[in-house]
Amino acid sequence: VKFIEVQNFTRSITPIKDFKAFFEVKRIYKEIRPDIIHLHSSKAGVIGRLAFHRSRVPLFYTPHGYSFLMKDCKPFNRTVFKAIELAMAKTNCMTISCSPGEHEETRKLTKKAIYICNGINTDQLNEMLQAVQKTEHPFTVFTLGRICYQKNPALFNSIAELMPETKFLWIGDGELRNELTSENIEITGWLDRETALQRSMNADAFILTSLWEGLPISLLESMYMKKLCVVSDVIGNHDVIHNKVNGFVCTHPDEYRIALQAQQTDELIRNAYRDVPTYNIKTMAQKYVDAYEGRYN
Repeated sequence: VKFIEVQNFTRSITPIKDFKAFFEVKRIYKEIRPDIIHLHSSKAGVIGRLAFHRSRVPLFYTPHGYSFLMKDCKPFNRTVFKAIELAMAKTNCMTISCSPGEHEETRKLTKKAIYICNGINTDQLNEMLQAVQKTEHPFTVFTLGRICYQKNPALFNSIAELMPETKFLWIGDGELRNELTSENIEITGWLDRETALQRSMNADAFILTSLWEGLPISLLESMYMKKLCVVSDVIGNHDVIHNKVNGFVCTHPDEYRIALQAQQTDELIRNAYRDVPTYNIKTMAQKYVDAYEGRYN
């Protein structure tokens, strides 16, 4: 894998930078002469499709969560983002969504679409988990990721306040850590992968309060680690977790509390673990090979 940084890529719409990025990726294209182009996330998806839709190279785009579904954007901005996606959907590009829910949104934009679910490397994960030492601990609820608006730390904090006798663990850090004020919450800061897995394994339930998702790797790994999974009712989460079948899907703080205090959840945990092979990285890789070789066209 060779990494080439696009100096002018920015997350937000920045006309001057975006204009420069357009010509920068065109220059990189001429230098490396790719056989396939795969664009990831909204900004690359727009600039790349504008730059390469007339090329003879097969073009793919994966949204990883559409920008027009992001709830931290103003309604007007979301309308603009959707209009841009509609316009870009007319280009000669195959959209590959990473979850069934994202695929449903894609099909509203274009019929040239498939979905390939995210996958985890269970062989590698299993090897790492075997080295984890389990320790005695109180009942612990954990999440993992950046403490940002998307992950809804305010809701996480509200749930923790409803359960003062339960330990809550946020593995990660971020700009909204000040919203995690409940005394029973521990924020670890950013950890290396081995330490993060150690802390995850020595917890009991995984919680995801996100406002939107693609298909979270942290959720798939928690299912494999045989943790009770309690998630928000959004695309990506409810594509994987089916309420009271292999976990809980919740909306309000009290629903999370009831789910986390539920008895006899062993069957849900077993069902979630049995679902993991569907999201195996080997299966995912083969499906990408099939897509790149044109077997879905």
